[in-house]
Amino acid sequence: MNRDQDVSEGEEPIVSQDENIELEANVEESGAEKEANEVEQEPQISVEELTQQLVVAKEEAAGNWDKALRIQAEMENVKRRSQKDIESAHKFALVGFAKELLTVVDSLELGLQAVTDSPEMAKISEGNELTLKQFLSVFSKFNIETIDPVGEKFNPEQHQAISMQESTDVEPNTVVTVFQKGYLLNGRILRPAMVIVAKAPSAEVEKNEENDDS
Repeated sequence: MNRDQDVSEGEEPIVSQDENIELEANVEESGAEKEANEVEQEPQISVEELTQQLVVAKEEAAGNWDKALRIQAEMENVKRRSQKDIESAHKFALVGFAKELLTVVDSLELGLQAVTDSPEMAKISEGNELTLKQFLSVFSKFNIETIDPVGEKFNPEQHQAISMQESTDVEPNTVVTVFQKGYLLNGRILRPAMVIVAKAPSAEVEKNEENDDS
């Protein structure tokens, strides 16, 4: 009886060691042939194509770098604006409060101007003057400056003209009277000074003055 006849139904055939080695060699050879075929089937990339891909990659990298620089610059601008806004908020947080105090200072100054020579008024004047000095000292601590431009050129950014007055004593556009003082808070206008500004005299006034001189 041969080997095939010795294998009964339902039993696996017995493979010798030599046959097993031969099968494994055939499998390895088949896998190697398959890999070789796959390698042969892969498309070959030319130098020109590689160069073009490199150029495209460099352009994309340059574009990304430019975007990164713009984003960084924008972030710096946002940071500076935020810092400036915070500093401005600290500097001018007292605007409303300072404006309310100005009315008190105005009242004290008007009271000093209305003082008479009586002993009773002298005592009141002394008290008002001391209180006014204390207010101005507090203003100085918080960078509140007084605008009192008598004799100065009219400045529309800090002065508000309430009338014009003909004058031959000063040049035209000169402040001759301060009706109400102005104030600055950290260099920003808190209240403009209300002033009377000189203007050139009319021809009739000049003629009358010439006649008076003669």
